[in-house]
Amino acid sequence: MSQPQLLMQLQQMAEPMLNVHDIQLWLDKAVAWGQADIQDTQRDTCLHLSRLKDFLQKLLSNINNMSSTTEIMKRMPLLGQLLGRLCWNPCVTADASSRGQLFQCLWRLYSEHPGNALERKANQWIQKMLRQVAVEGEDAAAEALLKHACVPPEEYRLKVLRKKVALLQQNIRRRCSSLGDISQRCSCDDMLATSEACVPLVTCPEAAPLIDALLQKPVSCVRAALSEDFLDVLSSAYSCHHVSLEEKSVVSLWYHNLPSLEEAVLSLLECVLTNMRLKPQEVMQKMAQSLLPKACAQHCSIFLVVNDIFRSILKRTEGCTSVRYLIQTFTICFLRELAAQQLQMSVSMKALFPQSPPSLLVPLLTLSSDMPEEAWRPHLNWLSGSLQRLTEEEEERDRSGGGSTRGHCAVFEAWFLLVQCAHWVQAAVQLLVTSGPEDCVPLLWLLTFYHYPTNRGHQRAQQLVRFREAWDHLHSLFLVAVHSPPVDNLQSLVALLSPHPQQSLFPLLILNLVVNFAVFVEKSLSASMVILQTVVNQSGLVDEAGCVLSSLELTSNKGSDANRVLLRIKALQNILTHPHTLPTHTHTHTHTHTHTHINAQNHTAVSSSLAQGFFRAPLQNDK
Repeated sequence: MSQPQLLMQLQQMAEPMLNVHDIQLWLDKAVAWGQADIQDTQRDTCLHLSRLKDFLQKLLSNINNMSSTTEIMKRMPLLGQLLGRLCWNPCVTADASSRGQLFQCLWRLYSEHPGNALERKANQWIQKMLRQVAVEGEDAAAEALLKHACVPPEEYRLKVLRKKVALLQQNIRRRCSSLGDISQRCSCDDMLATSEACVPLVTCPEAAPLIDALLQKPVSCVRAALSEDFLDVLSSAYSCHHVSLEEKSVVSLWYHNLPSLEEAVLSLLECVLTNMRLKPQEVMQKMAQSLLPKACAQHCSIFLVVNDIFRSILKRTEGCTSVRYLIQTFTICFLRELAAQQLQMSVSMKALFPQSPPSLLVPLLTLSSDMPEEAWRPHLNWLSGSLQRLTEEEEERDRSGGGSTRGHCAVFEAWFLLVQCAHWVQAAVQLLVTSGPEDCVPLLWLLTFYHYPTNRGHQRAQQLVRFREAWDHLHSLFLVAVHSPPVDNLQSLVALLSPHPQQSLFPLLILNLVVNFAVFVEKSLSASMVILQTVVNQSGLVDEAGCVLSSLELTSNKGSDANRVLLRIKALQNILTHPHTLPTHTHTHTHTHTHTHINAQNHTAVSSSLAQGFFRAPLQNDK
């Protein structure tokens, strides 16, 4: 005989056994209480309550040592009648101790996996009775007692429900007691029964503590399962804002219930992508409020599901800049939450990004703000070279007829990771402002790959040539010219920003570069203001330019040059929303004069509405 079996036998010998005669005596007493006058019932119950509690404690000890509900009912066939009558006796249930014993007896009778018709019927009866006691009306005896005691029936029901919830909550929070022996009863056995009983109580505020306890109990035992019906009903109620859950409970709900997680992700996508006037700051705020980045940082499995949803959407909307920006914002929030979680738990990047090229994981997932600016250029050159080799190898296999789905998948996963880590794309755009003709080549290729990952019909190669020509034009316009640029030069820039058939992304790419030149160039602010206002007004991209400026304002708060950059951003925002503030003089300003002019404009209202329309499709042909 094993040690656990020996301990169980010794425990059974120590507990006094009940017989059918004992149960019959108390059943007769319960029947008599139900037939007596309310005052007689109350008086007699109070006289016998102490003995009744001793009996219930012995009863509870006995049924705890039995293996199944079937065995209990065979040995105690009158037990169901007795418990039913006692539960409906308000004089008994008014006492917290006896009421708690009754509920514990009922939970012990509930079968997590009913093996026959008797156990299934017992489960239905227990659920029905508990629901009636918790949320429905009381019988005539209870009503008379409450009226006599001047207690409103609703108040009584709520008090009973709260006490029952507190008792069950206490039981749920007990540690697992099976000790690895599946033949023993375990505190986790009540998890499924309790969650099933909570189905009709999901939207009841009094049941909220119990629901939170069920969701937050650590899953350390195979018996600690939650009812699928409970999870589905709770998910539906939470999505309709009919129930309020603690933050940990929301994360646990997503962990246990895949449909609720998918609905949360799609709800976030719909909220952001259908609101055409959200500012970048507001997108970041909504992302954090959704709890999804924090949940992903806490559970690798949740992140993998969310990432798969983003991957699927990105495949269908390759050219949608709004989707790319949302994925980038989510990844930034996720990486910040993950950095905070690393103090408590450790998870490898390979586990989080199993499909991404391993050599690119750490270089891309490192935030640009965590790296000195002087290290950006060699870092970006390495990234550009690695991605270029990856695409060239796949293109070579395609030309030789040996292309594979796996190779195309590797290129897509590399691009997907670059979209998630688009802070490095922005760093490349910023460095292009100060790059020379030779330094710009790898950066231009990286940006072109970001916008044209598939190179269908040699599209990427063609756009790279056009992008280089545009960069040459901007370089001479912002860095070489010391006076306001000629009208012809500005008109050629406006032409680059005009939409062309099947080239809807190219103007956006050029606009992003124009705004970055205006912000980060070391030349006169006045000339930058003239160039930016002229080209965006004539191309009809004022709102889009404002959105780029708002995004830069959100990320350009670090570095030795941060103050100068932020001042230029605000001045450029001001000139787009208030064209009349454009300086009439166009001669060269010194660097000191630039700062003086900006400070003079600080008291002018700087509209933040430029960021509105960030998620609107910037151009008609944009997917």
